[in-house]
Parts: sequence; structure tokens; C-alpha cells
Amino acid sequence: MATVTQVLKTKSDKTVHTIDAEASVHEAMALMSKAEVGALVVTVGGEVCGIVTERDYARKVILRDRASRTTTVCEIMTAPVMSVSPRTGTDDCMALMTQHHVRHLPVIEGGRLVGIVSIGDLVRHLIEEQQFAIDQLETYVRGPHHEMPTCALTRRSPIPQTLAERFA
Repeated sequence: MATVTQVLKTKSDKTVHTIDAEASVHEAMALMSKAEVGALVVTVGGEVCGIVTERDYARKVILRDRASRTTTVCEIMTAPVMSVSPRTGTDDCMALMTQHHVRHLPVIEGGRLVGIVSIGDLVRHLIEEQQFAIDQLETYVRGPHHEMPTCALTRRSPIPQTLAERFA
């Protein structure tokens, strides 16, 4: 089973975007938009104290007719934050996300924020693992006759349309 460390290594952007708890919600949304992320880790004095997401904004600001320029992040953030360690398995992360209806998990090691994983990161990693397994099985099945096409549903081997095409 893969770990959070392996997922973090494959992320193209390893930046963890944070915001101070006393910042305005408007600042948080502007930062999310600029960074093209759906969540920010909220800090007080460098310590993680919560997480603020687009969902928090929609439910706790827009639907309650609050002003994003005068509402602070600490008023709408989700706290305490649910987090994982770098050694946590990806299956455990998926289970946590499903059970608690969250899409982002900060990664904390020794009290220090070292990353963040999203449901998208985990799904992408799962797909890559499955594709690797499919490729390995195809190689095994083909054996010494590797020039023979297969019908496996992979990105590299389209399904032949007719039997004649298959053996052509």
C-alpha cells in the first residue's frame, strides 16, 4: 500500500498555501484563486489551527449573507483540522475523507506542516498504480510473443475493431 510520502513526491506543485486566522475571507478567496487551490491551511503564529475551503466560503459566507471583506478566516474555518502523517497509507486517507466528507488533509510531521493531499491527488495516484499493474499483467500475459496485440483496456493498446485487424 502506498503512503502519503509517495503521493507528495509525485505532486507537481508541492507548495502548501497557508493563511493567518485573522486574515479576511476575501484575502483567503483571492489567494485560493491566484494559487488555483480549493483549500488553505489556517495558522496562528505558524501553528496549524484549521483549514478553510471553498465549501466553507459557500456555506458560511455566501449562504449567510456575510461580507467577505469583514469576516475573518477564523470565523468560518473548519477546526480542529483533521490531518495525517507522511506514513499514513493512501487507503486510510481515502477512508478518512469519505467518512468525514473532506477533500483535503494537511500532512503534519513532528508538529510541522510538511504538505497537503487532496482527493484529486489520491485518485491520480490510485490510477497510476492501477495502470502500472495493468502494464505488468499485460507484459506477463504476452510472454515471449510481445508483438501480438492485446485487448486490454490501456492507454497504449486500443481494442481492435475486427479479428482481421487483430492479427494483421
